[in-house]
Amino acid sequence: MSSDFETYELDFGTLTADITNKIGRIPKLAGEEKTQLVLNVDKQLEEVRELLEQMDLEVREIPIQSRGMYSSRLKSYKQEMEKLEKDFKRSRIAYSDEVRNELLGDDASSSESQRAHLLDNTERLERSSRRLEAGYQIAVETVISLASGGTMCGFGWPRLETVTSL
Repeated sequence: MSSDFETYELDFGTLTADITNKIGRIPKLAGEEKTQLVLNVDKQLEEVRELLEQMDLEVREIPIQSRGMYSSRLKSYKQEMEKLEKDFKRSRIAYSDEVRNELLGDDASSSESQRAHLLDNTERLERSSRRLEAGYQIAVETVISLASGGTMCGFGWPRLETVTSL
């Protein structure tokens, strides 16, 4: 049984090496050639998923004494598969600088207007923060005044305790 697992490991290594090579080429391609390579890698990833399922079945049939070693190897293969899928996803959406600039715009004026808008919003946020701090300070001073025996609108400290206990 473990010989089948080792055969699957060899197949896994060969497939993942080929997939990694192709994933590296995808961002450099365009058009039909890129589409064909993406479809090919997608097909190979499906083969790897099936291979991992076969390996999982093999591990379940291995005696318990040896199962731990094979389980940990299978787990690392599954993690490698997840990494390959993430890399594949990134490579499919990777664009050249030309396409990126076309999508995002390469206008200096829009960048300046965004910067000005950001500065305005930052300034507004700072003003609001200062107002909140001033309000908090007034509230703290009021509580201190009431705690030291002062009154507010004819109500003393006992009324404040009632309000804060709710």
